[in-house]
Amino acid sequence: MEKIVSSPVPTPPNEPDPFLTAHAAIVLLTAAFIGLVVGGLTFLSGGLAAGAVLAGLTGFGASVPVLHKLIR
Repeated sequence: MEKIVSSPVPTPPNEPDPFLTAHAAIVLLTAAFIGLVVGGLTFLSGGLAAGAVLAGLTGFGASVPVLHKLIR
């Protein structure tokens, strides 16, 4: 019987890891949307622009850990 020798499969070049994983991108985009909604509603309710920015940043910051645990 004759042995069939296969050539080794060439490995693709090493690609760098992505800057953000899909999970991190979804969490951050969703948190940014929540922050924009909170800030926009605060401004539309008659609040000052600075207060709306602070409310939006607070909404963003508070939603990141929650979304990180919820989205898997």
